[in-house]
Amino acid sequence: MSAPKHSVKISILNEEFTIRSDTPPEQTREIANYLDSAARQVLQGSHVVDANRAIVLAALRVTGELFEERQASRDLSDSMKEFSDEMRRLLPPAKR
Repeated sequence: MSAPKHSVKISILNEEFTIRSDTPPEQTREIANYLDSAARQVLQGSHVVDANRAIVLAALRVTGELFEERQASRDLSDSMKEFSDEMRRLLPPAKR
């Protein structure tokens, strides 16, 4: 059985959208606020004046952050596996 769908009104660069998803409304609002903030930073920090272009550039920036975090997570997982393997090698065998 799938999760219930929620309709949430959000605003990105003062444009209203209604999002329907199974994501909890609070999380949808938090995500939208993050994207809105990133788009506003693009508008303030560059010569971009078109809202759609700012949103696309912000989405690319946020996606870049996601990819960096995924890589950091993989790196941490690999380090933990190496550490675990090393600990197993150093510890005496378990007695039965």
